[in-house]
Amino acid sequence: MIVGLGVDVVDLARFERAVSRTPRLRERLFAESERMLPLRSLAGRFAAREALVKALGDVEDVHWIDMRIASDATGNPSFALEGPLAALLERRGVSALHVSMSHDAGVAVATVVAERLP
Repeated sequence: MIVGLGVDVVDLARFERAVSRTPRLRERLFAESERMLPLRSLAGRFAAREALVKALGDVEDVHWIDMRIASDATGNPSFALEGPLAALLERRGVSALHVSMSHDAGVAVATVVAERLP
């Protein structure tokens, strides 16, 4: 059963300006394993984090870097369910998160579906 759906869009030029103006944003928003990715990929990951917050309604005690996104061998993204994020999902009964990210024409977009298995 779907218990939450979130979507977010990030303007790539605006995101690039923010990261250039405030270089510490990479450290505050992204896990170490993500920080060296191209800006368009970081913008997609930022959109996915925002979409996750919208899908769950609130992410108390979870920080931006806790919402790490990993890719499987074929490049499919997923949230790394560990630490505070895993504990929050367990408390809420969320058994799976599905994430899709894309970027084109100057924007990055992400959608997150939170699911609870019966």
